[in-house]
Amino acid sequence: MTQRSRVCCAAAGFITLVLFAVPAANAQLAGFASEATKLLKKSILKDAEQALKLEPITVTASPAERSGGSIHDFYSEGDYWWPDTENPGGPYVQRDGMTNPANFTAHRRAMIRFSQIIGTLASAYCLTGREIYARHALRHLRAWFTDPETLMNPSLQFAQAIEGRFTGRGIGIIDTIHLMEVARGIEIFAGSSLFTNELNALTGWFRRYLQWLTTHPYGEEEKNAKNNHGTCWVMQVACFARLTKNEAVLQMCRDRFTTVLMPGQMATDGSFPLELKRTKPYGYSLFNLDAMVMCGLLLSDQSHDLWRFKLLDGRNLERAVKFIYPYIKDKNSWPYAKDVMYWNDWPVAQPALIFAAIRFQNARWFSTWKSLEHHPQHEEVIRNLPVRHPILWFDLIPRSDSN
Repeated sequence: MTQRSRVCCAAAGFITLVLFAVPAANAQLAGFASEATKLLKKSILKDAEQALKLEPITVTASPAERSGGSIHDFYSEGDYWWPDTENPGGPYVQRDGMTNPANFTAHRRAMIRFSQIIGTLASAYCLTGREIYARHALRHLRAWFTDPETLMNPSLQFAQAIEGRFTGRGIGIIDTIHLMEVARGIEIFAGSSLFTNELNALTGWFRRYLQWLTTHPYGEEEKNAKNNHGTCWVMQVACFARLTKNEAVLQMCRDRFTTVLMPGQMATDGSFPLELKRTKPYGYSLFNLDAMVMCGLLLSDQSHDLWRFKLLDGRNLERAVKFIYPYIKDKNSWPYAKDVMYWNDWPVAQPALIFAAIRFQNARWFSTWKSLEHHPQHEEVIRNLPVRHPILWFDLIPRSDSN
């Protein structure tokens, strides 16, 4: 069996019972993955046919007038920063939770589009093994990472700038969570002969970006963030370290998850107090849970089970899902403040819910996930979903249910 087959059959459910191998206790786990794949298959293949028609669009297609970087540098602006009505032309001022619609967003949109295309094509490749999906994905990957005319520089020095204050900030690193499914796509396409001569160059871009993330002051600043930004730093660093087989960085992320993220962000009831204090407590709680669960998924292997890791007082990933689940099932029961924006757009089919349902064999969580929106259209919702193609990740969920 080829590498591509091993990865993709697990996701597609073709040989699920072999890969999740089969004490009877694991049949339900395998069943959830298989059922989820069947539920999503039709829409994946439909979306993939549309993706085959799309040409690459990278950061170089939209020069940013206010950027301090070159045409190859990703640029974005702080979401909650606005012109000062009392000082027109002066430094922007903050309105927490209120997105400024006049901000430059072209690079962010291009990256999300890129992530959606690669995630869709990789999912279709898992389901069918058709090389046409790998071939088209390679065109987009080359444009972003290896073509000197159109590539994006492997750094993020000009993200979430603030007019009149900062040309870039460490907080902007969160914008590249949308490269996670690109990195995962490269792992999956690595089994294709089309990628034999391309893989080193593509992974080389992520090696350079990973080096920047772990050495630049912006990376250090983001790593030390106390809320979802710190979680997302670990999540994407872990993802890129998996792709580049950087075990030292993966172990650093495991240590940070167990000694910093879990004790520093999760209350004893499984909530995230720093997110509950925000002006969008519901959306931020969902977002941080998705990122926490992804950390558990990415950092677990045969020797490390972060799904089952517990602090001395019992705090763990399962408890975090248990806290938020009643409010995913019935948002009207949410006992905290409503979000100042996008309250009506959440929840959707949160990746944390499907992955936790599979890992912890929870039929209620799985049933609720099935009933939620799997194809959100709202731009802000899409921006805050680190994972939109769950079948790409099913084979990373442990095959046994040891406690």
